[in-house]
Amino acid sequence: MTIVVYAKNRYAGTCSPSALNTETTVLEITGASDDYLVEGWLDISALASGDTLVVTEYVAIDGTNYRIFLQSTFNGAQNMPAIRFHTKTLLYNMKYKVTVNQTAGVLRSYSYGFIQEILGTL
Repeated sequence: MTIVVYAKNRYAGTCSPSALNTETTVLEITGASDDYLVEGWLDISALASGDTLVVTEYVAIDGTNYRIFLQSTFNGAQNMPAIRFHTKTLLYNMKYKVTVNQTAGVLRSYSYGFIQEILGTL
């Protein structure tokens, strides 16, 4: 059995939180027709002195209940503002979500780009 990338979906845009202390979804993938890979980038170069941003990555292993996979807090301007979300391999029914929560400072907008690669067999 040969495994191939059967299909792909691109997700790109800008995430703009509407209020401080409000978790805002950057990306949410609620499953696929087969097992899949997901990876991407988030640009937090807009952060400035006095800003605080919490970035959270979730996985719903059971396909229903999200659990925190990784959470990081960024304060002020960043020397390395490109956040890389490394490849995750997920079963077809698992969900994946990335959120931002700006907890201090002036509300900013954050560009992102992700790709979902749906696997298949030959």
